[in-house]
Amino acid sequence: MSPRRIETDVLVLGSGVAGLFLALRVAESARVTVVTKKQDFESSTNYAQGGIAAVLGPGDRPSFHVRDTLVAGAGLCHPDVVRAVVREGPDRVRDLMELGVRFTRGARGLALAREGGHSARRIAHAADLTGREIERALLAAVFAHPRIRVLENHLAVDLVRDARAVWGAEVLDHASGRASLFVARAVVLATGGSGKVYLYTSNPDIATGDGVAMAYRAGAVVSNLEFVQFHPTCLYHPRARSFLISEAVRGEGARLTTVDGRRFMVGVHPDAELAPRDVVARAIDREMKRRGDKYVLLDLRPIGRARMRQRFPNIVARCRELGMDPAREPIPVVPAAHYQCGGVRTRLDGRTSLKRLFAVGEVAMTGLHGANRLASNSLLEAVVMAHHGAGAILALIADGKRPPARLATAERGRRPLREAARTSHNWENVRRLMWDMVGIVRTDERLATAEERLRRLRVDIERDFATFRPTPDLVELRNLGLVAQLIVRSARWRRESRGLHYNLDHPRRAARYRRDTALVRRPGER
Repeated sequence: MSPRRIETDVLVLGSGVAGLFLALRVAESARVTVVTKKQDFESSTNYAQGGIAAVLGPGDRPSFHVRDTLVAGAGLCHPDVVRAVVREGPDRVRDLMELGVRFTRGARGLALAREGGHSARRIAHAADLTGREIERALLAAVFAHPRIRVLENHLAVDLVRDARAVWGAEVLDHASGRASLFVARAVVLATGGSGKVYLYTSNPDIATGDGVAMAYRAGAVVSNLEFVQFHPTCLYHPRARSFLISEAVRGEGARLTTVDGRRFMVGVHPDAELAPRDVVARAIDREMKRRGDKYVLLDLRPIGRARMRQRFPNIVARCRELGMDPAREPIPVVPAAHYQCGGVRTRLDGRTSLKRLFAVGEVAMTGLHGANRLASNSLLEAVVMAHHGAGAILALIADGKRPPARLATAERGRRPLREAARTSHNWENVRRLMWDMVGIVRTDERLATAEERLRRLRVDIERDFATFRPTPDLVELRNLGLVAQLIVRSARWRRESRGLHYNLDHPRRAARYRRDTALVRRPGER
């Protein structure tokens, strides 16, 4: 059966801050359909604890924020993009406030925090649940808008295009198992990152690299996928494998120690615990491997009990649920995959290398983050991109061009998948392989081994996809395997150490690699 055809003006895939903010802007003049593969609130935005960085406080300057971003990015940031994003930051924070976001306030206005890599207090936050508060406000505005339709539990399988442009996506309804062809005059990838490609991650289960995989298969350029940011401090507990301990706790005075109480960051970087994330994550990894420990300790007691309860109520409550009291004893933490600094290559307005395809938020690579994202620049980039993207989309669809009457979708397998264990086994293999071979510290040998094993795994995965009727697990596994392979391919090309990419066989930066990695699908490649 041919999939049913559903038309809209703008199709947004994903319901995080970037997708929702853009949808609200575009809906002023166009019909928007937001497709999200889980519940509407399930996004990486919802898990962001720290906040959004912008020059909002006395004594801070845009030039300071630009400098901090460039330093963290290790020579690969695009300076023009950095300056543009930083310049617009305060206006976009005010936009969020006008939409109902309730940032924490102090006696003199916004209560601004400081995080690693920042030279000033410039993080606007809502206690330690900033992402959840932003998502709440944006969803309320979206559901109140008459020209926005939100479809939960719908998963995009592949983009649909002709020889000239991308015109939509094939979308799977979880409940019925039926695929539909969503056709639009502009398609927006707002699908987030790919943290689930690793065994341990701070990301929600939805972060399976869907946008990067779909864009690559459609022929778009993807860039800098070797730069995967590992957040230094995720709680180490069997019942809290994805619970993040915000970097802001170190901004308020928390200290990292080994299990026996030795503070180790002082001798690693002049800013100690407030060093950039790549430095802190590698230092923790080194201490764990050197000593054979499963975790290090994060001591929040220097913050003080009252300040801790007021500033980090969610962290304190969660720790106590798990039988720990951070006001009385240090808590165990480990690094975990956190943020995809690369992605689908775009301009600041989200335009990709394919006509009528846009990408915004974590799925995109604008050049802001370079080789290492500065803390809390992600939400900032998302709203700035969404603002520019909405303008570009409205200008594009003003041309009046309609989608072609006939658009072909790829052939799919028809047999039902009877053994779910087959999919879960390959899922586990991909994620463990990436954790063991392509983690915080890499070598040429590990990368070569990972590439060969992933090649064999992807042959099995693609065979299953061609044989069996698509299910959400199978679609996500297919995307996960491809993104893992692209990360490895990018890492093998970069024979140096820079930012988040650290290779023991090439421990120094090399001038010839001071450029973005770029990959595009070869003819005939799966």
